[in-house]
Amino acid sequence: MAQPLFLKSVLQEKIWGGSRLATEFGYDLPSDKVGEYWAVSAHPNGVSIVENGEFAGRKLDELYANEPALFGNSQEPVFPLLIKILDANDWLSVQVHPDDQYGMEHEGELGKTECWYILSADEGAEIIYGHNARTREELAAMIDAKDWDHLLTHIPVKAGDFFYVPSGTMHAIGKGIMILETQQSSDTTYRVYDFDRRDDAGNLRELHIQQSIDVMTIGPVANSYPDTISVGNLQATTFVSNAFFTVYKWQVSGSVEMKKTADYTLVSVLSGQGSLTVDGETYPLTKGQHFILPATVEGWTFDGELEMIASHA
Repeated sequence: MAQPLFLKSVLQEKIWGGSRLATEFGYDLPSDKVGEYWAVSAHPNGVSIVENGEFAGRKLDELYANEPALFGNSQEPVFPLLIKILDANDWLSVQVHPDDQYGMEHEGELGKTECWYILSADEGAEIIYGHNARTREELAAMIDAKDWDHLLTHIPVKAGDFFYVPSGTMHAIGKGIMILETQQSSDTTYRVYDFDRRDDAGNLRELHIQQSIDVMTIGPVANSYPDTISVGNLQATTFVSNAFFTVYKWQVSGSVEMKKTADYTLVSVLSGQGSLTVDGETYPLTKGQHFILPATVEGWTFDGELEMIASHA
């Protein structure tokens, strides 16, 4: 019998983290400095574990390697995506990620193209999204001069906004923002500027200036534009679809029958409650759950009032 794979995942403490992952999603936090919940991950720095069914207790990386039929016999050497929820209790560093070629050559892992769905944002919250340097030489000079006021592009954000952040994009998530991030399975970050913060030991965090200049895109960032359709009790928004991932928002109000359109699909429940029925078995759904609909699931039914982010490679 085909079954969804519900996941238990890894919390990551960060210098900029807080405690809203407990208050908003009910996760059991080890401290009040938790910045990330790696909700769907087969990355070695934080691997999800299946909670239910015949694969209960199995790690996602091992399952991907040894049960290829669950993933449509994917030819990708590693599980390609990583889904996170981030709680920015303070500014993240101003940073950039490499593309696949640079990442594999210099870090031995994929590059990192990502995208953000803004879950919540305090009044006046903003992100850094792109920069104003016109050439790589000007970029290097402005970084060297620490001319952040002129270099960095600030954009105000609100709940429900979406941003596509391709590799090479200068970016930072601002204080008071929670996001759901869909990204390539990579943990490579090059810091350009960290607000001169010190860690608990009094040390400045490492910067990666040359790598950042090497990989930075020059020119404006091209965001994606959502496309929304409504069919019966489902409102489906496609945020982005490219060679890395396709990301949707599904808003369910009532009963919705769906059939698979990808080998496997990753789903995060953002709000509401309801149920998922697969092969005659019904699973309750609540805010903060994350699951995979594997290739063995040909169709399913949602019922209730639910808001979800779904994605596939």
